[in-house]
Amino acid sequence: MNTSILRTAFFAAAVAALAAGCRTPKNGAGAEFDPLNPEDMGVDSGLFAPGEGLLPGGRFDQLPPVATPPGVYPVYFAYNDSSIPAGESSKIGVVADFLASNPGVVLVVEGNCDERGTNEYNMSLGEYRAQAVRDALGAQGVAGDRVQTVSYGEERPLATGHDEASWRENRRADFAFYKAN
Repeated sequence: MNTSILRTAFFAAAVAALAAGCRTPKNGAGAEFDPLNPEDMGVDSGLFAPGEGLLPGGRFDQLPPVATPPGVYPVYFAYNDSSIPAGESSKIGVVADFLASNPGVVLVVEGNCDERGTNEYNMSLGEYRAQAVRDALGAQGVAGDRVQTVSYGEERPLATGHDEASWRENRRADFAFYKAN
């Protein structure tokens, strides 16, 4: 077979595979992000400048955990999206109220995805989901130095099925509370 035909077929297959597997999600403001960009790879360093924040230079998840208060539930997201659906905003309000009445508590927002997409893509999308929730908490008056984010991508599913009902449950942002020093 002619090598130029093989080269053309290989190139066409590679382009098709990239197009199928590399969707470009948008954040809540509609801006695109690059899942292969190291800054978009999924885990916020969560570190503060010296003298800033409640745990300078460290992660909140190194602090003693606080039980999740009653009425706090995960925020669920649409497929391939990091914008907060209107029906989920009240859940963020409950968390903001809890943090306002408990100044000695800090929070890690954990972004999660369903199993579809590459690991890199899902890590990035999970981070954008966690950041969207962090931004919504900030808009409700929660100080930024009380909230850190982390992405688990598809690594911590709640539902193990391979169907829409399971995927819907895995597209979420969870809340983990910790006692500040």
